Amino acid sequence: MENLQAKRVLPASVDLLRNISIQTFTETFSSLNSVENMADYLASNLSAEKLIDELNTPGSEFYFAILDDKIIGYLKLNTGQAQTELKTINSLEIERIYILKEHQRKKAGQFLFEKAIHIARQKAVDFIWLGVWEENYSAIGFYLKNGFIAFDKHIFRLGDDEQTDIMMKKIL
Repeated sequence: MENLQAKRVLPASVDLLRNISIQTFTETFSSLNSVENMADYLASNLSAEKLIDELNTPGSEFYFAILDDKIIGYLKLNTGQAQTELKTINSLEIERIYILKEHQRKKAGQFLFEKAIHIARQKAVDFIWLGVWEENYSAIGFYLKNGFIAFDKHIFRLGDDEQTDIMMKKIL
């Protein structure tokens, strides 16, 4: 994947962001969740309006993973008050990191993760944290391999289903 690049997402690219967000979320979770809950989540959390709000939130940054001029995934980072829970000045949250299924296990996720580490070091934060669904075993394994440890749990709502996320962090 030597042609892989990370490119900051600007509000003008919201339709591209929405498309990759819906495709990767659906590929990752549709087989484990009801059609109704998936549709509810996609409509309420990945609408163009919601993504524009997130793109314009101070402390939030999105990056596309681009391979040979094709968007194959994306990363969403939050700092400060943009973080979903901790909201500390000395941390960075990886809220989303998704890669198209056909490009998984080819180092694209590692590439975006390393982009997050680079940004965290530029911002001089003490640690990176995230929440990962307790049933997403491949993602949990990825984060463990990259030095994260579990430190808490929280509830993630997918439609009417309350799911448990494991909160993990990596000290820098």
